Amino acid sequence: MPPELPDLPVRGVLDDLAPALDDRGAAVLVAPPGTGKTTLVPLALAGLDGSGRDTPPGRVLVAEPRRVAARAAAARMSSLLGTPVGGPVGYRVRGDARTGPDTRIEVVTSGLLLRRLAAEPELDGVSTVLLDEVHERHLDADLLLSLLLDARDGLRPDLRLLATSATLDAARPAALLGDGEQPAPVLEVAARSFDVALHHVPPQRDERIEATVVRAVRRARAHGSVLAFLPGVAEIGRVASALRGLDDLDADVLTLHGRLPASEQDAALREGPRPRVVLATAVAESSLTVPGVRAVVDSGLVRVPHTDHRRGLSGLVTRRVSRAVATQRAGRAGREAPGFGYRCWPEGEGLADAPDPEIRTADLTGLALDLAVWGTPDGAGLRWWDAPPPGPLAAGRAVLTALGALDAGGAVTDRGRRIAALGLHPRLARALLDGAAAGIDPREVAGIVAVLDDDTLAGPEADLVAALGRLRSGDAPGARRWRAERDRLARALRRTPGRTPAPDRPGSPEGHPGLTRGPEGAPRDTRVRGGDGGDGAGSGAPGPVADRVALVTGLAHPERLARRRDAGSGVYLMAGGTAVEVPPGALRDAGWLAVAVADRRPGQVHGRVRMAAATDREAAEQAGAALLVEGAEAVWESGDVRPRTVRRLGAIVLEERPDPEPDPAAVRDALVAGLRAEGTGLLRWTPAARSLAERLGFLHRVLGAPWPDVGEAALLDSAADPAGWLAGPLATARRRADLARVDAGAALRAHVAGRVGGLAGRIDELAPERLTVPSGSRIALDYSGEAPALPVKVQEVFGWTGSPAVADGRVPVVLHLLSPAGRPAAVTADLTSFWASGYPQVRAELRGRYPKHAWPEDPLTATPARGTGRRR
Repeated sequence: MPPELPDLPVRGVLDDLAPALDDRGAAVLVAPPGTGKTTLVPLALAGLDGSGRDTPPGRVLVAEPRRVAARAAAARMSSLLGTPVGGPVGYRVRGDARTGPDTRIEVVTSGLLLRRLAAEPELDGVSTVLLDEVHERHLDADLLLSLLLDARDGLRPDLRLLATSATLDAARPAALLGDGEQPAPVLEVAARSFDVALHHVPPQRDERIEATVVRAVRRARAHGSVLAFLPGVAEIGRVASALRGLDDLDADVLTLHGRLPASEQDAALREGPRPRVVLATAVAESSLTVPGVRAVVDSGLVRVPHTDHRRGLSGLVTRRVSRAVATQRAGRAGREAPGFGYRCWPEGEGLADAPDPEIRTADLTGLALDLAVWGTPDGAGLRWWDAPPPGPLAAGRAVLTALGALDAGGAVTDRGRRIAALGLHPRLARALLDGAAAGIDPREVAGIVAVLDDDTLAGPEADLVAALGRLRSGDAPGARRWRAERDRLARALRRTPGRTPAPDRPGSPEGHPGLTRGPEGAPRDTRVRGGDGGDGAGSGAPGPVADRVALVTGLAHPERLARRRDAGSGVYLMAGGTAVEVPPGALRDAGWLAVAVADRRPGQVHGRVRMAAATDREAAEQAGAALLVEGAEAVWESGDVRPRTVRRLGAIVLEERPDPEPDPAAVRDALVAGLRAEGTGLLRWTPAARSLAERLGFLHRVLGAPWPDVGEAALLDSAADPAGWLAGPLATARRRADLARVDAGAALRAHVAGRVGGLAGRIDELAPERLTVPSGSRIALDYSGEAPALPVKVQEVFGWTGSPAVADGRVPVVLHLLSPAGRPAAVTADLTSFWASGYPQVRAELRGRYPKHAWPEDPLTATPARGTGRRR
């Protein structure tokens, strides 16, 4: 008997959806939350809605951005059909799958479908792919859309694609899904929504966002069950503790986020006998329905991935939500009846229109590997919603090349395919493979990598070794999830074919991470061994366990191996060159750290270590073998050139000794670094040289090319050029004292002569250093301002009928007219006008103050004088 499906708004477009997909092969469906797009549409596409429509054979794949949404969608559709999950409707997420031979609809995460598409680009047995919530612009979802379009163009022209969204400007995805001439058809569903009354509950002075949310929840509880949005798991935990301590809340406090066990997620999605307060991350914005909600509390914050490429730090950052997200969150309160929204920010605060796509801000190493596996390392030829930025994509490819996942030409290697098959970030997959290759028990490696992949498993513990100990003993709240993920990774590792060591790299003969050179250059086995391997804990000896944890962590993030700067200091320098601070505790006693998680708050000088393992130099060199270099260099340090032979681990200097015969090119680079650090003031600047630089700067501003820019920034850039203005002096200089002897004026004149040729002889004509005034004095012009200025006493310019000009008469000189005592009396660039209108007032003010000086009524016929002059 056909199922009795709910009468939801999306049913009004189902009759139009199938023909659109049949005729064009693709469509865009815009339908707000609660309209049935995530449940009724897949049932209709698979012919399971009882409508009798003809549907093509094959499975319907529904790609969801989050695991919790995938599981919930499969459960809801199965409930509507009256069948168990894993029957006609199933799901597949990382670490969990429920499908069967009769499954027609398979709900999967976007990341998992990417892995499947890489393994079988033709997607045999699949008729339709539905990409849900494409407006969220997750990195996996954007890449999946591009690869599915490419697969349809080349391999599966019959594959039907449907992009759905709760809120979206459909023009761009419709163009992408179109055939190049016409966009794909767009179907829109109007929501049956109720009004939501919005209120603002801004933070009080110095109030944390958790306290603001608690205040807002207490107000919202007057309307019934509450859904509160918070940026992350830590904030959810603190708010939950505060609410459960209230005597007057009279509601069950539940949490909802992607890292909860399935049973707890399901509990948050079921309406119970008592009012509820559901504390959720962004997982509840779309795809999921949280029944019974009458009020929404919005913290106004969201946590998004962000990579600081300059400092080598990546992770999640907390940001203000966009207007589109805020609207969607508030709409959750008006799904079943009029609702209320409480926003924890001041009314009138500006919000961005829409969230930034992850592809613009996230680490692109994983995306670069997916592209290489697909056969397009640079992504050229693919249709992108937003193409990956070239810089971050190149940085990702560089990491993959260092890991041996890409060859020199950018093509994926066999090792790269094994890394991709593990479904982890390439760095973590490398640590899993090479940690096992180093002789560590696979389950122990998997347990370490599980925490590196999800640091919330460890709770607030900063010491990774201690955190793993608590997880193994079962004392940590995330112990059950950790064991499940550890076992899943261990199984994946065992299934990985041909596990081989990493490719050759410096300091690691035969490419093996556990081999270093002995005193005579022969390979010496320094591999660390697991113990009995029973629960992944090794032998239980503290030293070896710590060594193994540090090794695996260092294999994943060698650029985060760090050495303490000073004894007793909490500041460490990482191999990548970033300084980080370690919180007070046992980790500060370690000379070396393998940093697992680090971030940097805006405005802070140093990064912040959130989780690390103590280690020593030997282990750090073993884990970071690829970063070990030895050779001669010259650096600018402590105000001078220091030539030395150095052995370093990335930015960390391990050993050094003076180099008596440094490479001249290295010395030159060090001198240039010194000039950049301290400025051209290191050179000898006479007053004439300063004047020349100012006059040349004036000519560049006024006349432009070919007169060169001689500002500080331009001179520093030119100094870095081997043919630049300091080419000659830097060829012979060896130290700071040599720079102090360089005549900057002579170098400038030679530089300008090389740039402007014969025009160099006109410098003194176009921008004279001095001007002769009617009294006969030759007075220096000041070119330091926007216009050249001439400070001169009023009596010395009597008889001057017009203002002087420079630059072939193009620029009038500004006269700073002075009293006999040299004090400012007037400023003019139009002397004729001054004599007519300004001089009488100046004369009236000064003749009484300086009676011994001549103050003629007619300055045009008066005799100029340097001294007092004759009174008339």
